[in-house]
Amino acid sequence: MATKSLIPSFKDLVVWQKAMDLAVRLYPITQKYPPDERFDLIAETRKTARSVTYNIAEGKRRFSSKEFRQFISIAQGSLGELQTQVLIAGRLKYLEPSEVEGLERDIEEIGRMLRGLEKALA
Repeated sequence: MATKSLIPSFKDLVVWQKAMDLAVRLYPITQKYPPDERFDLIAETRKTARSVTYNIAEGKRRFSSKEFRQFISIAQGSLGELQTQVLIAGRLKYLEPSEVEGLERDIEEIGRMLRGLEKALA
């Protein structure tokens, strides 16, 4: 089934915009982590946050709703990974509890939006 949508581009998807905002917001946040985390938690957190946006964009550019749903599912997996990385950073005291709570709220909101999009594509 071909992807038919009133939304012409992945850039017009609110969920992509929110995921992009989160990814960009994580850069200065992770910059505060200890330098020895540069190739570990810093790099992984940034990469995972970018992965959410990449998969939404790639899925939107696919030719079928089934393929788009698959990429939304992958984005959901990356979101779970990102939440775990945020929780680890919180336990290591790299983040304040209020930062963890705010990031988790954003992650949960994006997750709800992805689930809604996935249902709409079914």
